[in-house]
Amino acid sequence: MNTVAHHGRETTYRTRGATADGPGLVCVHGSGGTGDVWTGQSRLTDRTPVTTLDLSGHGDSDDVDAQPGPEALEAYADDVVAVANATDSSVLVGNSLGGAVAMWVALERELPLDGLVLAGTGAKLAVLDDLLVWLRDDFDRAVDFLHGADRLFHDAGEEAVERSRATMRDAGPAVVERDFRTCHEFDVRDRLGEIDEPALAVVGEHDGLTPPRYHEYLAEEIPECDLAVIDDSAHLTMIERPNAFNDAVSSFLDGL
Repeated sequence: MNTVAHHGRETTYRTRGATADGPGLVCVHGSGGTGDVWTGQSRLTDRTPVTTLDLSGHGDSDDVDAQPGPEALEAYADDVVAVANATDSSVLVGNSLGGAVAMWVALERELPLDGLVLAGTGAKLAVLDDLLVWLRDDFDRAVDFLHGADRLFHDAGEEAVERSRATMRDAGPAVVERDFRTCHEFDVRDRLGEIDEPALAVVGEHDGLTPPRYHEYLAEEIPECDLAVIDDSAHLTMIERPNAFNDAVSSFLDGL
């Protein structure tokens, strides 16, 4: 594990395949997650370095005093930019909240990028009102809801589901609620035409949290964006169907 110091805190990251050719990927997890959700993407290191990070307050990274919404989004963008600069990486791969952060970096930061992979995400990420209430008042119910059928997972093994539950509990109610409220306030629908980088929108066919129509919209509105639908998976396609996810990313890299 490595750390990079920035803005008075340290962000933890891990790079695999550092000697590989390729643009370098920085993989950004979603709400309540850590960089471990990208373990299956280590198979891409035969063609490019793959870096995973823990956003502030997640995993081994220092937390940040940021209010949910734009302030937290900016802080998470700071994490990603710091890691991308430290690893000389130029392709951002973001899932859910991580996809929102990746789009925000592309729109608002002076980070040289070669591409974006936007997985299980959207230009607007409204969260159910009930879920926002449960995150504040009944965290266990919120975790159970998110791990219901065709939300985070479609047909994952019990081990993957329990690991996801444990990771969310480790992040804790305050951080997970901050993440989802930040998603709830995110909306760049009127700015997608400003994204200059080639992009790939990846979605699981059964994703009930950010359904395929969200990704169809990204593919239509971002000037250069392809769409990949992954069969037999839901929100966390990179965990449920890592080979199919990696094949989609490999094809995208071939086109850069």
